[in-house]
Amino acid sequence: MAHIDLSRRDVNVLDKIKDPESNPAAGVVIDRSLPRDPNISDPDVYQSIVDQERVIIQSAQAIESALNQSHAQDAHQAAVASYRECLSQLDSLISAQSRYASAKNNRAQVLRRLYGDMMLLDVTTGMPMPLVDQPQPSERRQAAATALQDLERSIQLLSPASTSEPMSPQAARTLSMAHTQRAAIYLKTSKMLSHRKLDLVESRPEAHWSKLDFEEAAARDLAYGSRYGNEIAKNLAVSVNPTAKLCGQIVREAMQREYGPSLDG
Repeated sequence: MAHIDLSRRDVNVLDKIKDPESNPAAGVVIDRSLPRDPNISDPDVYQSIVDQERVIIQSAQAIESALNQSHAQDAHQAAVASYRECLSQLDSLISAQSRYASAKNNRAQVLRRLYGDMMLLDVTTGMPMPLVDQPQPSERRQAAATALQDLERSIQLLSPASTSEPMSPQAARTLSMAHTQRAAIYLKTSKMLSHRKLDLVESRPEAHWSKLDFEEAAARDLAYGSRYGNEIAKNLAVSVNPTAKLCGQIVREAMQREYGPSLDG
């Protein structure tokens, strides 16, 4: 039998398939008696933070409502200005409570609303249109880096150490949202990368990713978003499974090496 050489990525994917700890389909253990945020154990402190965050979220909801109902020419500009104020308030909250994952998740959401899910690319126009449709490249790059860093940090702060470690319903919900938001950005990027260019700060690992890298990462995040309870992620994860496609490619390439080009028909 011919020797089959697998790339490091191929081996990594196969190892994850065999590793139950990396399986996003594994069950989540929910414990309602746990602190709602694992990094903020004092209930009074937590409630104070949540109250501040709720005011900001309500402001964002009011902005959307006003934008949908208004036909004024300056409604769009007013929405951008109001969202920037929400962003500033979230900046302050995060500066004061750097380990509060929900605020980071919400800041990423505001940045997505302002700059869109194509913020990792050199051209961001498309449907749905971002509120800031033609940002300066440096502004967009910074927004993209902040959004990705916020989602990455939210996931780090809330992810359980193992599949058997319990978590609160609130932590699971925020974690599912962080994974799903990042998946949305990665998925949109992968779809548009064939005719647009990546334009990220060089310090981000995504700045050097291929279309397949984004597809794999999106599928992984959707699987985890689904695992932690996000319904949007559950629906999308069914149709987006590049890891399985990659495994199929591994098998196909191995068979081609074994049996030759005739496999292609």
